[in-house]
Amino acid sequence: MNILFASSEARPYVASGGLADVAGALPLALNQKGHDCRVVIPLYKSISNEMRESMTFLASITVDVAWRKQYCGVFSAVSNGVTYYFIDNEYYFKRDGIYGFYDDCERFVFFSRAILEMLRVIPFKPAVLHCNDWQTALTPVYYQIFYKYQEGFDQIRTVFTIHNIAYQGKYGMEVINELMGIPMYHSNLLEYDGNVNMMKGAIETADKITTVSPSYAWEILDPWYSHGLDRALTNKQYKLTGFLNGIDVESYNPATDETLTAPYQHYSIKKMAGKAACKRALEAELGLPQSDTPLIGICTRFVAHKGIDLIRYVFEEMLQQGLRFAVLGSGERIYEDFFREMAWRYPEQVSVTLGFVPALSRKIYAGCDMFLMPSQSEPCGLAQMYAMRYGTMPIVRETGGLRDSVQDAGDENGTGFTFKTYNAHDMLGAVCRARDAYYQPERWKSIMHNAMRADFSWANSAELYLGLYRELESWNQ
Repeated sequence: MNILFASSEARPYVASGGLADVAGALPLALNQKGHDCRVVIPLYKSISNEMRESMTFLASITVDVAWRKQYCGVFSAVSNGVTYYFIDNEYYFKRDGIYGFYDDCERFVFFSRAILEMLRVIPFKPAVLHCNDWQTALTPVYYQIFYKYQEGFDQIRTVFTIHNIAYQGKYGMEVINELMGIPMYHSNLLEYDGNVNMMKGAIETADKITTVSPSYAWEILDPWYSHGLDRALTNKQYKLTGFLNGIDVESYNPATDETLTAPYQHYSIKKMAGKAACKRALEAELGLPQSDTPLIGICTRFVAHKGIDLIRYVFEEMLQQGLRFAVLGSGERIYEDFFREMAWRYPEQVSVTLGFVPALSRKIYAGCDMFLMPSQSEPCGLAQMYAMRYGTMPIVRETGGLRDSVQDAGDENGTGFTFKTYNAHDMLGAVCRARDAYYQPERWKSIMHNAMRADFSWANSAELYLGLYRELESWNQ
């Protein structure tokens, strides 16, 4: 089956978050199952010259952006067996950064339409066009309005994935005429609460809507999670489903992880001695005294929806329980200042590293005993899966992908510790249960092995997506 995966970012070329991980891993997993999944992204300035040298120029076309006609170059390259297409326009994409510009609406209107125009000039005809987040949300809209009945475009089915419903692509109604070039009699597809809402347009027009975990698919029908889109989704829930994202189990493998160099040690479920060595090495690197008391890792962005308020509220109570913390992250100043103060006041129990340090995050996964992730909302979450892969017990709130990936250790098949309500003392209760289990070696070993055996490979997720694609393909028969 031919699948075109449309994304605003994708590894290994450009990344700012989890979307790039999905766009880099899911197509590869689909190809490994014998299909032909290709990826299209913008040709950003940040893509290195070394990567550009491997690109092939395919065509030069023009793309309508309302009344404008804009140049569009189409390039291709192959990475890890996956074909990538690149949409080139220096006015839109030769900038320092990916998002956050005053004309982001126009930039991704151009990209969304260029994806479809590109199909005229590349030697690839997809059966499924899989779009992601608001940056490509107009592609299913354009397809339905302008392309669906054109020769060569018939029988393409569209899928739209919501990675984070908080970012919807909301703009004033004037952009329908000024930028999108969509007839006003189709404005109902995009109008929502008096504004243009790109994500709403994709919800209306895509053949299937997916989210990045089963729980998130039903959570976003609730106003608490939906950021206002619940009314649009409730009417379209017959085509809504959720598949849990996977992780790169080859890269995140404690038995082979290249980050774990001496004094860190590799380990596996059959030979766990290296886990204790990693804890000692992490304590030494972070300036914490050697101790047999539990060490809890926190690797996150310091923003409210990650549950940092809960941590703040009972942090000193957790320290009084004899727990220690290795904290890595950055974000809002109020949270950064809080963690700085805690590290200053409790230097023997708290280490704080501000910033994004991928190598240190892997050492925290390997060297900590537990991993705290009390998110208010979490569409999928990857950190809890990484932690489990390294035998570090996640402590999570039951929301989104956290609920779907962590089974509470109250069950003999448990893989971590969970709590339900967004409440600091409920979180504290889960932390204390984890601490108590830590001091029961046989029970702790059992939970650890359950977690390390959990299969979060992309092969599982790819099979679920293939089932969806096959259903769509059957509609044409």
